[in-house]
Amino acid sequence: MQFPDDDNGKMLEAMANAGIDLSVALDVDFFLVFEDQRDAESAIEELGKSDLEGEIELLLNDDSGKWELIVCLNMIPAYDTIVEQELSLHEFAQEFGGVTDGWGVMQHQEGDDEFAEDDHECSDDCKH
Repeated sequence: MQFPDDDNGKMLEAMANAGIDLSVALDVDFFLVFEDQRDAESAIEELGKSDLEGEIELLLNDDSGKWELIVCLNMIPAYDTIVEQELSLHEFAQEFGGVTDGWGVMQHQEGDDEFAEDDHECSDDCKH
């Protein structure tokens, strides 16, 4: 399978190489970051009113001191769909003074038995 030579393509390629079946729906987490708690809360309130079908969680990142809004969508992780959703969420976040900060999937989901535990260690290049 061929993937575009950008961050999204590289992430999808790494997932495929790790044995994750990209043809089935997975819970994909999109990260939106806000400096101000009120802006983040306004954004989550607006998302709650929208037709977006997914789970939403707001957390304070202790390391950065910024508010992270995690939008979890169950979707087939196709490149074009990921890019479209990321762009849409970025435009939404900007309305509230925020930005998107990448996306990811939990390592163990239905259909990807390769990952029995999460052994990810954050590095300087992590975007969450």
